[in-house]
Amino acid sequence: MPNSKSAKKRMRQATTRRQRNRAQRSVLRTAVKRVRAAGSGKDAQAAYREAERMLDRAAQRHLIHPNKAARDKSRLRKLIQSKA
Repeated sequence: MPNSKSAKKRMRQATTRRQRNRAQRSVLRTAVKRVRAAGSGKDAQAAYREAERMLDRAAQRHLIHPNKAARDKSRLRKLIQSKA
């Protein structure tokens, strides 16, 4: 348990940030899954645009590593091209 006032505040901040990051990561993963689950090429393309935006934003905010965002976008693009 925290002893000082600043340590208590840090603990509160960490809890808040952990919950926010967890929620954002969950939304991101769902967006990526939607691209993979899309049936037609058009649906996949629309889902990809949304996922791409989310991946870029997550990388920019250091929610995920920028290389992971690039890797995921690349793999999703390949998947869409194979569906088309």
